[in-house]
Amino acid sequence: MTRWARRPRSDEGSAAIEAAIIVPALIMFLCMAIAGGRIVTSGAKIDSAAEDAAREASIHRTAAAAQSAARAAAAESLNGQGITCASTSVSINTGGLSVPVGQVGTVTVTVACTVHLSDLLLPGMPGAKTLTSTATSVVDQYRQRGDS
Repeated sequence: MTRWARRPRSDEGSAAIEAAIIVPALIMFLCMAIAGGRIVTSGAKIDSAAEDAAREASIHRTAAAAQSAARAAAAESLNGQGITCASTSVSINTGGLSVPVGQVGTVTVTVACTVHLSDLLLPGMPGAKTLTSTATSVVDQYRQRGDS
Protein backbone atom coordinates (compact mmCIF):
# COMPACT_ATOMS: atom_id res chain seq x y z
CA MET A 1 0.00 0.00 0.00
CA THR A 2 1.44 3.26 -1.11
CA ARG A 3 0.83 6.26 0.94
CA TRP A 4 0.76 9.56 -0.62
CA ALA A 5 2.41 12.12 1.52
CA ARG A 6 0.33 15.19 1.98
CA ARG A 7 2.30 18.23 1.19
CA PRO A 8 1.35 21.59 2.61
CA ARG A 9 -0.19 23.95 0.07
CA SER A 10 2.18 26.55 -1.26
CA ASP A 11 1.30 30.23 -1.63
CA GLU A 12 3.95 31.07 -4.21
CA GLY A 13 1.63 32.91 -6.62
CA SER A 14 -0.24 34.98 -4.06
CA ALA A 15 2.18 37.93 -4.17
CA ALA A 16 1.71 38.28 -7.92
CA ILE A 17 -2.06 38.19 -7.58
CA GLU A 18 -1.99 40.81 -4.81
CA ALA A 19 0.23 43.03 -6.94
CA ALA A 20 -2.10 42.63 -9.93
CA ILE A 21 -4.99 43.84 -7.78
CA ILE A 22 -3.26 46.64 -5.84
CA VAL A 23 -0.96 48.24 -8.47
CA PRO A 24 -3.71 49.51 -10.84
CA ALA A 25 -5.56 51.08 -7.91
CA LEU A 26 -2.37 52.80 -6.71
CA ILE A 27 -1.64 54.09 -10.21
CA MET A 28 -5.18 55.48 -10.51
CA PHE A 29 -4.85 57.19 -7.12
CA LEU A 30 -1.51 58.71 -8.15
CA CYS A 31 -3.01 60.00 -11.44
CA MET A 32 -5.95 61.56 -9.56
CA ALA A 33 -3.56 63.27 -7.13
CA ILE A 34 -1.51 64.68 -10.00
CA ALA A 35 -4.70 65.84 -11.78
CA GLY A 36 -5.92 67.60 -8.64
CA GLY A 37 -2.56 69.30 -8.22
CA ARG A 38 -2.59 70.52 -11.80
CA ILE A 39 -6.10 71.98 -11.40
CA VAL A 40 -5.09 73.77 -8.18
CA THR A 41 -1.93 75.14 -9.82
CA SER A 42 -3.92 76.41 -12.81
CA GLY A 43 -6.40 78.06 -10.43
CA ALA A 44 -3.52 79.85 -8.71
CA LYS A 45 -2.28 81.12 -12.07
CA ILE A 46 -5.74 82.50 -12.85
CA ASP A 47 -5.81 84.13 -9.39
CA SER A 48 -2.54 85.81 -10.28
CA ALA A 49 -3.94 87.03 -13.61
CA ALA A 50 -6.95 88.57 -11.82
CA GLU A 51 -4.66 90.31 -9.32
CA ASP A 52 -2.47 91.67 -12.12
CA ALA A 53 -5.52 92.96 -14.00
CA ALA A 54 -7.02 94.60 -10.89
CA ARG A 55 -3.75 96.35 -10.04
CA GLU A 56 -3.32 97.54 -13.60
CA ALA A 57 -6.89 98.91 -13.69
CA SER A 58 -6.49 100.73 -10.36
CA ILE A 59 -3.57 102.88 -11.55
CA HIS A 60 -5.43 104.40 -14.51
CA ARG A 61 -7.41 107.63 -14.26
CA THR A 62 -10.40 106.84 -16.48
CA ALA A 63 -12.74 103.87 -16.58
CA ALA A 64 -12.16 103.29 -20.31
CA ALA A 65 -8.38 103.23 -19.92
CA ALA A 66 -8.69 101.01 -16.85
CA GLN A 67 -10.87 98.49 -18.66
CA SER A 68 -8.62 98.15 -21.68
CA ALA A 69 -5.50 97.95 -19.48
CA ALA A 70 -7.08 95.28 -17.26
CA ARG A 71 -8.06 93.13 -20.25
CA ALA A 72 -4.57 93.41 -21.70
CA ALA A 73 -2.94 92.62 -18.33
CA ALA A 74 -5.13 89.54 -17.81
CA ALA A 75 -4.38 88.21 -21.30
CA GLU A 76 -0.65 88.86 -20.91
CA SER A 77 -0.56 87.22 -17.49
CA LEU A 78 -2.42 84.11 -18.67
CA ASN A 79 -0.22 83.74 -21.75
CA GLY A 80 2.95 84.36 -19.76
CA GLN A 81 2.07 81.63 -17.28
CA GLY A 82 1.32 79.03 -19.94
CA ILE A 83 -2.46 78.82 -19.52
CA THR A 84 -4.33 78.17 -22.78
CA CYS A 85 -7.95 79.23 -22.39
CA ALA A 86 -10.63 77.98 -24.78
CA SER A 87 -12.59 81.08 -23.78
CA THR A 88 -11.72 83.98 -21.51
CA SER A 89 -14.02 86.44 -19.80
CA VAL A 90 -12.75 89.54 -17.99
CA SER A 91 -15.31 91.54 -16.02
CA ILE A 92 -14.18 94.89 -14.58
CA ASN A 93 -15.99 97.07 -12.05
CA THR A 94 -14.38 100.52 -12.21
CA GLY A 95 -16.83 102.25 -9.87
CA GLY A 96 -13.98 103.20 -7.54
CA LEU A 97 -12.51 105.51 -10.17
CA SER A 98 -15.56 107.80 -10.00
CA VAL A 99 -15.45 108.52 -6.25
CA PRO A 100 -14.25 112.00 -5.27
CA VAL A 101 -10.58 112.60 -4.51
CA GLY A 102 -9.92 111.97 -0.83
CA GLN A 103 -12.25 108.97 -0.63
CA VAL A 104 -11.13 105.38 -1.01
CA GLY A 105 -12.37 103.52 -4.06
CA THR A 106 -11.74 100.03 -5.34
CA VAL A 107 -11.55 98.32 -8.70
CA THR A 108 -12.70 94.70 -8.92
CA VAL A 109 -11.76 92.33 -11.74
CA THR A 110 -13.16 88.84 -12.34
CA VAL A 111 -11.29 86.56 -14.73
CA ALA A 112 -12.97 83.38 -15.99
CA CYS A 113 -10.97 80.94 -18.08
CA THR A 114 -12.34 77.75 -19.62
CA VAL A 115 -9.54 75.23 -20.06
CA HIS A 116 -9.66 71.85 -21.73
CA LEU A 117 -8.91 69.04 -19.29
CA SER A 118 -6.43 67.61 -21.79
CA ASP A 119 -4.31 70.72 -21.13
CA LEU A 120 -4.49 70.24 -17.36
CA LEU A 121 -4.60 66.51 -16.79
CA LEU A 122 -3.66 63.95 -19.38
CA PRO A 123 -3.50 64.31 -23.16
CA GLY A 124 -6.71 63.05 -24.72
CA MET A 125 -8.82 63.66 -21.61
CA PRO A 126 -12.30 64.83 -22.66
CA GLY A 127 -14.15 67.81 -21.23
CA ALA A 128 -13.40 71.30 -20.00
CA LYS A 129 -13.42 73.17 -16.70
CA THR A 130 -14.11 76.86 -16.08
CA LEU A 131 -11.84 78.40 -13.45
CA THR A 132 -12.88 81.80 -12.06
CA SER A 133 -11.05 84.26 -9.84
CA THR A 134 -11.91 87.71 -8.50
CA ALA A 135 -9.44 90.31 -7.23
CA THR A 136 -9.89 93.80 -5.82
CA SER A 137 -7.34 96.62 -5.82
CA VAL A 138 -7.58 99.91 -3.95
CA VAL A 139 -7.47 103.17 -5.90
CA ASP A 140 -5.15 105.79 -4.39
CA GLN A 141 -7.49 108.17 -2.59
CA TYR A 142 -5.36 111.26 -3.26
CA ARG A 143 -4.72 110.65 -6.94
CA GLN A 144 -6.49 112.84 -9.45
CA ARG A 145 -9.11 111.06 -11.48
CA GLY A 146 -10.25 111.73 -15.02
CA ASP A 147 -13.78 111.87 -16.34
CA SER A 148 -15.46 108.47 -16.22
